[in-house]
Amino acid sequence: MQKPQQTQLSDFALKETSPNIGGIKKDKFSCTYDLVEQMQYLYVHVVKAKDLPGNIDSYVEVRLGNYKGHTKHFENKSNPEWNQVFAFSKDRIQASLLEVVIKDKDELVGGVFIDLNDIPKRVPPDSPLASQWYRMEDRNAEKSNGELMLAVWIGTQADDTFSDACHSDAAMIGPEGVANIRSKVYLSPKLWYVRVNVIEAQDLLPSDKIRYPEAFVKVNLGSQSLKTRISQSKTLNHMWNEDLMFVVAEPFEDSLVLTAEDKVGPNKDEILGKCVIPLHLVQKRLDHKPVNTKWFNLEKHGGEQKKEVKFPSRIHLRVCLDGGYHVLDEPAHYSSDLRPTEKRLWKPSIGILEVGIISAIGLMPMKTRDGHGTTDAYCVAKYGQKWIRTRTIVDSLAPKWNEQYTWEVFDPCTVITIAVFDNGHMQSSEGDKFDGSKDSRIGKVRIRLSTLATDRVYTHSYPLLVLQDSGLKKMGEVQLAVRFTSLSLISMLSIYSQPMLPNMHHIYPLPSMVKDGLRHHATQIVSMRLSRTEPPLRKEVVEYMLDVDSHMWSVRRSKANFLRIMKVLSGLVVIGKWFRPRHPPHMDNRLSHADVAQPDELDEEFDTFPTSKSSDIVKMRYDRLRFVAGRAQTVLGDLASQGERLQNLLSWRDPRATTLFVTFCLIAAIVLFVTSFQIVILLTGFYVLRHPKFRNKLPSVPLNFFRRLPARVDSIF
Repeated sequence: MQKPQQTQLSDFALKETSPNIGGIKKDKFSCTYDLVEQMQYLYVHVVKAKDLPGNIDSYVEVRLGNYKGHTKHFENKSNPEWNQVFAFSKDRIQASLLEVVIKDKDELVGGVFIDLNDIPKRVPPDSPLASQWYRMEDRNAEKSNGELMLAVWIGTQADDTFSDACHSDAAMIGPEGVANIRSKVYLSPKLWYVRVNVIEAQDLLPSDKIRYPEAFVKVNLGSQSLKTRISQSKTLNHMWNEDLMFVVAEPFEDSLVLTAEDKVGPNKDEILGKCVIPLHLVQKRLDHKPVNTKWFNLEKHGGEQKKEVKFPSRIHLRVCLDGGYHVLDEPAHYSSDLRPTEKRLWKPSIGILEVGIISAIGLMPMKTRDGHGTTDAYCVAKYGQKWIRTRTIVDSLAPKWNEQYTWEVFDPCTVITIAVFDNGHMQSSEGDKFDGSKDSRIGKVRIRLSTLATDRVYTHSYPLLVLQDSGLKKMGEVQLAVRFTSLSLISMLSIYSQPMLPNMHHIYPLPSMVKDGLRHHATQIVSMRLSRTEPPLRKEVVEYMLDVDSHMWSVRRSKANFLRIMKVLSGLVVIGKWFRPRHPPHMDNRLSHADVAQPDELDEEFDTFPTSKSSDIVKMRYDRLRFVAGRAQTVLGDLASQGERLQNLLSWRDPRATTLFVTFCLIAAIVLFVTSFQIVILLTGFYVLRHPKFRNKLPSVPLNFFRRLPARVDSIF
């Protein structure tokens, strides 16, 4: 008999499946949708009508057994055009006659009645079936006034009209809510880093003429705001030479707004001048070469008219759009895209990633409708700049999507993220303004491409796990089929010798604090832009996919990272016990940081337990502790990742990387066997001591290879 803990572990495990898909057969090119199960649909394309009697309020009702759909209404039109497509799942068809009728309010005007046995089949890439005119008749088979243009065929989910069709299983959704359940492909906005180098300012005149200004520059870009340090100059001219970094998305909606300000007193600043720089006028930089500097006049702040001054205040800037960086909107450890912003710096793709989102089973009810628990589930997948959203399967705990999508792959050391959500906007007639409800997360899956063998179809059922206040909960399983196809083996293997991130990240690296702030703004911009699409990819969905809170501290993550390190270092700990310190330990003030402690830190250290401080001080210290602990947690995770990469050199988790390493070891062994050891040491010494002009700021090939090895960081919640 299995123990409860063993049963739970097996319930949370990955399960290999055998779906009925074409991709696991020998002839995988027999169908373009070969990673999903084929689903047949009856499509009805209602185009238009003509010669309808009188002035009627017409609409079309398409009925097949108990399922029916309606077009939009037209008032007082004898030749209305609808151009709507309806799709009926063939598995649910329980009738032999298709009825397409035109109604005036609730009265029958006429219709077309088609036997299902007479409907042709269409398989892409066949051309779309041509629409034709049908003479309308009543239920007694007598001719009536008017004609109706239709196209009726039986097809699959590979049909061009599948994503825009009104599906029979969503008949309960009103016309306004249909847009919220359709499948859609989205593209992330093109993100740029904006670098503002504030060099100096001249003739900054304060309102108080008897003092020199304590000047600083504040730069605003949309909701982002940064400022330089306060200049210590005791003149009207000030020098800073500071870089301020921002994130912006195309098309540019905001301008840079710079203000020179004077620190008059505590929490009181006076604006000395202002200038506005439209982003479309800013130079785009592709490499590390500096752009030209430029002087800008600072306009006096305020609505009143200022008399013209002989020497206006001005500011010296170097502003550019840095296209050589990759703007991080995902965690760097499991990013899906590592290319620079500027498309001219992109390299050719090295492969194709195909994902078939087949179905889900055992989903937990996420809401109550008509007295019973239900779920309206849809999937979202993100890889690179391309997001996909499947259609919502209404009122089902075992939805079947059977939708297949394709991505170009530019780097095999990347990760695709797939998540399942419950649609919380089914009853809304005004989109997300209905009742403030959100799309609930059901769970997500990450798949690292470097762990996949090429040209092989992986079919697995992945557990959907969500961490809640009550603990880890399984919300169901999602069944996927994945295939990674290489276009050029040589190009793919050469990637392992290249840096993970573009060269600018190594030539002019960004500080960790700056990167965290920029990533936060990047995720906000992406979520805002995608939430304005139709149908919207809502903020809570985008933030869950991008793991916006992955850098936040938690005891659980810290413990997990610590245990990862202990597992990696368990062998070294045994060896370390053989060694003893050479001289006795002593008290070290530098090591203890006792000589640089701040007064507030000492006050906290000598505070009583429990604390005797006010709630505001405790809150401030708690927030500071979370911040510091979050940084420590990140360091722990980085250390664990390095150890896991070392272990994975020979584990074949990344088959291509292990093959390269074994081949290198074999060649190195042959070279060392035929070459004198002294010569190897001599050449190594010359290489290490080479002149700086022969060195490169970019990481070495072995370091690039090591950083690309897989770690288990993408398996942590």
